[in-house]
Amino acid sequence: MKKILVLGCLLMLAACSSAPEQTAGSGGTLRAQIVSVSEQPFPLVADFPGSVIATREVQVASRIMGYVEKLRAHEGQNVKAGELLLALDPNDVNAGIHQAQAALGKADSVLVDAAANYERFLALYQEKAIPEQQFQQVEMGYKVAQGDRAAAAAGLEQAKAQLAYVEVKAPFAAVVVNKFIDVGQLVGPGQPLVSLQETGALQVQVQVSQQAYEHLLLGQQLTVTFDGRNEKTQAVQATVSRLVAAADPVTHSHTVKLDLPVDSCALAGDFVRVRVAIGEERGVIIPRDAIMRRAGIDGVFVLDSLGKAAFRMVRLGPSSGAGILILSGLVAGDQLIIDAEGELYNGALIEKVQGQRG
Repeated sequence: MKKILVLGCLLMLAACSSAPEQTAGSGGTLRAQIVSVSEQPFPLVADFPGSVIATREVQVASRIMGYVEKLRAHEGQNVKAGELLLALDPNDVNAGIHQAQAALGKADSVLVDAAANYERFLALYQEKAIPEQQFQQVEMGYKVAQGDRAAAAAGLEQAKAQLAYVEVKAPFAAVVVNKFIDVGQLVGPGQPLVSLQETGALQVQVQVSQQAYEHLLLGQQLTVTFDGRNEKTQAVQATVSRLVAAADPVTHSHTVKLDLPVDSCALAGDFVRVRVAIGEERGVIIPRDAIMRRAGIDGVFVLDSLGKAAFRMVRLGPSSGAGILILSGLVAGDQLIIDAEGELYNGALIEKVQGQRG
């Protein structure tokens, strides 16, 4: 009986050793498309940091001297074109108007008398009753009175014009960035009152290298990326609107401005990156979805000489609309496996499928 048991165990071990070896995850032949890798032209791009700025940003200043009587503007407020920002005390301006009116009244009276004298002496001169020199003195007095009256009228108009500067209004639709005064403060001509940034129209200002500058044209579309309000990176197309030919003497960079689309959702002050094509080279480009990660390593599956899948580690470069540039790991002629009908693994037998990708 003991000999029979030993013989049975030996037979079982022999049967196990003759079973075919299975690969982990093996599920038979996998159908997949095979793409022959080739070198393609690939644009070289460079990213430059920039900032979103308002198309127009101004500091509204005072035209006259006076005390701030009303202050309607505050930081962050959106104002319409012509909306009241602040008002100054109009008493000094009104006093100036009254003084100019009095001066005009006086000039009118002098002019009336001078005109009457001129008419009387003109008649006498025409009758040869007075000498020419006396008439010329009267005529000169009349012309001076006319000039004084014109000056007084201009003074009144100027005084009235000052009244328009008592109320400071927004020159265009904007957001109030800062205010530099408070109610009751005395301000003078040229003193900044509030700072405004135009709403709606925004630009990107960026410093680019000499190499990038040489590839830019007015009206060219560039990709601008920034963090949106939902903290996700957003990309928009901006139009080159300004190219400054003079380079910075320290950084040797050029200033470039780009117009953002109205619906970009960017805000003034946002940090952005501007992508500029600076040339072209040839390299291996593959579809994005061909990249797989195994144990934290980026790689692709290629078809080996036995018709089986083999995982190959690759080093990824920049991406574009055509795909991803492979810096190392693939060479022209390699057979790339894509669109497999099942999970790929090392050693999987591959059946080639004809047809284009959807």
